[in-house]
Amino acid sequence: MPQATAKLNAFPVFMRVEGEVVAIVGGGEEALAKARLIGQSSAVLRIIADAAEAELLAFIAANGAIHIAAAYDAAHLEGAVMAFAASGNEALDRRVAEDARRMGIPVNAVDRPELCDFFTPALVNRAPVAIAIGTEGAGPVLAQMLRSRIDRMLSPSLGPLASLAASLRGTAERLLPKGNARRRFWSDFFGGAPARAMAAGQLSQAHDAAVDLLLSNAPASGHIALVGAGPGAEDLLTLRAHRLLMEADVIVHDALVPETIVAMGRRDAERLPVGKRKGCHTKSQAEINALLIELGRDGKRVVRLKSGDPLVFGRAGEEMAALRDAGIAYEVVPGVTAAFAAAADFELPLTLRGVSSSMVFTTGHDLKGNSLPDWAKLAISGATVAVYMGRSVAAEVAGRLIEAGLSPDTAVAVVENASLANRRRFHGTLADLPSLEVRADLTGPVMTIIGDAVAGANFERSEPLAAHRHEGAAQTAAEGAER
Repeated sequence: MPQATAKLNAFPVFMRVEGEVVAIVGGGEEALAKARLIGQSSAVLRIIADAAEAELLAFIAANGAIHIAAAYDAAHLEGAVMAFAASGNEALDRRVAEDARRMGIPVNAVDRPELCDFFTPALVNRAPVAIAIGTEGAGPVLAQMLRSRIDRMLSPSLGPLASLAASLRGTAERLLPKGNARRRFWSDFFGGAPARAMAAGQLSQAHDAAVDLLLSNAPASGHIALVGAGPGAEDLLTLRAHRLLMEADVIVHDALVPETIVAMGRRDAERLPVGKRKGCHTKSQAEINALLIELGRDGKRVVRLKSGDPLVFGRAGEEMAALRDAGIAYEVVPGVTAAFAAAADFELPLTLRGVSSSMVFTTGHDLKGNSLPDWAKLAISGATVAVYMGRSVAAEVAGRLIEAGLSPDTAVAVVENASLANRRRFHGTLADLPSLEVRADLTGPVMTIIGDAVAGANFERSEPLAAHRHEGAAQTAAEGAER
């Protein structure tokens, strides 16, 4: 037998309060909390308090509330559509509740559930959209936690978008027949060009896109979001990135993006791995560009999920150029790049007053040429250098920098799997850096940070590179003897 659905002790409803009086009895913190909650509506606030605290008085002045500075009397509730007993005094709150109930006014008594006709929810406000969360019996802490999670999931632009939808509702009902045509229009409205324009703060463009969609009744055009997945930890994903993942028809992701982040997308979204790892490319860049264009022309909402930030060694420039040439709409959503995650893992100041005031992001492969790149000259002048994907060329990076004049004693920090629970941290000097090349146990992405500012890091949870330095030198010598 299926388990019976649990019954609610309180039924959630929305009450019309525009222009109506809501009475709050109390002059302290409890009354202020209720005033702030009801103040999000268009109700007329009437606050009864003979001795209101300073914060409540400031709220009354700032929000145009009515203040009755007198001892409570039942007559103060007349004309109210709801009342709150928020005095903090049990006897007075009980009296307010009894008076309100006798006058036919629904009443809530703060922290006194036995006196309440209704309970106030945790509120997610995207006016005219509102989400109310009630957890009777489980307490306000759970309600606030749920409110926080839902608040993060909803775009700040949802309210204006809903207002635009309301203004077009009558027209849509006149022009579009019931059924698939009307459902498709609203799906494209809330997930297509009007929503994107509103999210960018472009109200007039959102209106024009909605009208075009309404009059043409054509399927929404495709859209590609180049999204930074961050360094690996799912809770470092931005709120915008998470929302786009939840809306995507297709997720095109790199190999280094963890499954936990890909899984944060819509459950029925198509997932296409196009990963590139050193020595193993499942698709060429040209093939990836062609795939994105094809999906865009098919009208798909696509998230192109890249490790770290898409604009930092993510080849986003090539993809953006291809999409522009093809006339496919796209946007870029930044992510936490690996250098920032590695610095955070080390509590390392990337810039330090009086020591380093500039930064360089580079890859060790930049040193493959005969000439010293400009960033190496910056390193010698005091810049902090973050080297991506540099484990296999660590010896060359160290040798060329030392040869150019950077001290062998310059501090170095190395992180494998930055931001993840299985990260490993190493510290040492530029002279120790070549030992990385023989570390076959380092299988995850490695980030190296070089510079005098590194000396300000916290090395309590890291291993010294010097412990492997001699081992690496011996192995290199042995390999040389074999050759």
